[in-house]
Amino acid sequence: MTVKEQQHQEDLQRLRGLRPIDDDFMRCLFKDNIPLAELVLRIITDKQDLVITDCETQKDMKRLVGARSICLDAYGVDSEGKRYDLEVQRQDKGADPHRARYHSSVMDIENLHLGQEFKELPDTYTIFIIEKDFYGKGEPVYPIERINLAIGKSFEDGEHILYVNGEYRGESDLGKFMHDFNCTQASDMNFELMAERTRYLKENPKGVQEMCKVMEDMRNESLKEVAKRMLADGMLTLEKIAEYVGLPLDEVKKLKAERTA
Repeated sequence: MTVKEQQHQEDLQRLRGLRPIDDDFMRCLFKDNIPLAELVLRIITDKQDLVITDCETQKDMKRLVGARSICLDAYGVDSEGKRYDLEVQRQDKGADPHRARYHSSVMDIENLHLGQEFKELPDTYTIFIIEKDFYGKGEPVYPIERINLAIGKSFEDGEHILYVNGEYRGESDLGKFMHDFNCTQASDMNFELMAERTRYLKENPKGVQEMCKVMEDMRNESLKEVAKRMLADGMLTLEKIAEYVGLPLDEVKKLKAERTA
C-alpha cells in the first residue's frame, strides 16, 4: 500500500468519527447549504423569521494591507442585510474575547465602502459555538452587547457577539441542536436537515470523496505551515525540509519564493 493509499484509508476511518462541531466536517456541512445555515441561525438568535440570502464557508476577510487576515467558518447575509459570522471552536483558546472583537471589526471593515456613511454599517453577529461551556454558568447562549455604563443603556451600535454553549442539552431547539452538533451518526440527530447533510458526507460516495478532499487539503496546509517555520529557522536545506515534511521539493521552493517576495 502506498503512502497516499494509507492516508486515504486513515481519512475514511477518521471521517466515521467526525462531528459537526469538528472544523473540517463543519466546513463541508454548511458549504452551499443556505437552508441549514438559516436553521442554525434562527435557533441561535431566536429569530424564527430570519431569512438567509447568501452563505459562504471559509471566507477570507482582509481589506487592510498589513493587517492580519482571518478566514470565517461560515459567513451569511440575511434579507435585511445583517451579517453573520458563525465560528465553531473545539478549544477555549480559539474563542478568546479579543478574537471575537477582531472578527467583529473585520466584518465592519469588509462592509463599509468608500463614500458610505458610518450609519450605513450593517448589524453584525459574531457567533462562537464552543464545545465546552466557555463561561461555566450553564447558560445555553451568552449574548455580549456594548452598554453605556453611565446611563445603563445599550450602546446600540449594531454589534452583537454570542457565545453558544456546546455542552448545553435540553428540550429546547438549541439543546437538541447542540446534541446534533456532537453526533457522529446521522441516525442519532434530531434535525433532518443536519442528518441529511451528514448522511451525504459520510455515506454517499460523492460526499465521502468531498470530505476526503477537504481532509487532504487541510493536511497539506498543516504541512505547509510546518515547512514555513523550518524556512524561517534557516537551519535546513530545502531538500531536507521537503524530506522531513513530506512535501514535493517544488512546493517548498515555492513557499520560499513567496516568503522572500
